[in-house]
Amino acid sequence: LYANDLTAIAEPAFLRVTKQYLPHVARLCLISTFLEDGIRMWFQWSEQRDYIDGTWNCGYFLASIFVFINLFGQLSGCILVLSRNFVQYACFGLFGIIALQVGESFYFLLVSFCRNLALGGGLLLLLAESRSEGKSMFAGVPTMRESSPKQYMQLGGRVLLVLMFMTLLHFDMNFFYILQNIVGTALIILVAIGFKTKLAALTLVIWLFGINIYFNAFWTIPAYKPMHDFLKYDFFQTMSVIGGLLLVVALGPGGVSMDEKKKEW
Repeated sequence: LYANDLTAIAEPAFLRVTKQYLPHVARLCLISTFLEDGIRMWFQWSEQRDYIDGTWNCGYFLASIFVFINLFGQLSGCILVLSRNFVQYACFGLFGIIALQVGESFYFLLVSFCRNLALGGGLLLLLAESRSEGKSMFAGVPTMRESSPKQYMQLGGRVLLVLMFMTLLHFDMNFFYILQNIVGTALIILVAIGFKTKLAALTLVIWLFGINIYFNAFWTIPAYKPMHDFLKYDFFQTMSVIGGLLLVVALGPGGVSMDEKKKEW
């Protein structure tokens, strides 16, 4: 009981300190992979076009159209999200970009497929946040019609974020990996079911950030090596999932969660 009281005190104290800037940091982290990919396509237009043409044999014209859609969709979506204008439309556009990348990544690698779906979970949470900014007839009093879609978006976002951590599990008898799997799985389950959600999500943010810095240190690899781009892509995708988790910390788990049900008990 005493430990629970300490947790209850610590969480509001942390949120009071960070509530001014945590959502902004979360949004920046969340769109970072789109921003990096869009800028990279801008500066590597011909290389991206040639890669798409060589992979799909679709010709220069269709390859150029594909690169342009990705570039424009990602950069414009990032600008709208960061400026807090037409966020819902920006999210739908970025969902379309993910759909294109999921189709490609599933063909090549299941791990990348799961991470793209986790990124979609982060966008669902961003979409839920944008709905919370809408005005109702009575300020501060949400109606059932307004709150239900948001609650299920938050649930879907939390569940999809779990896919990111499934790709980090190591099936090895090394003690460190076993401990990491046990602790990570426990935290994943807590976030998915919405129990002690903010604390579990914040712990996962710290853990995932450390893993990202250690394993995806692309800045230590010369830019001309293929591994540099591979690690850079993984790094920013992971940062986007961290952004999704920070939104969970900022917004809470939503109505469809054990934390919310505990209030009714």
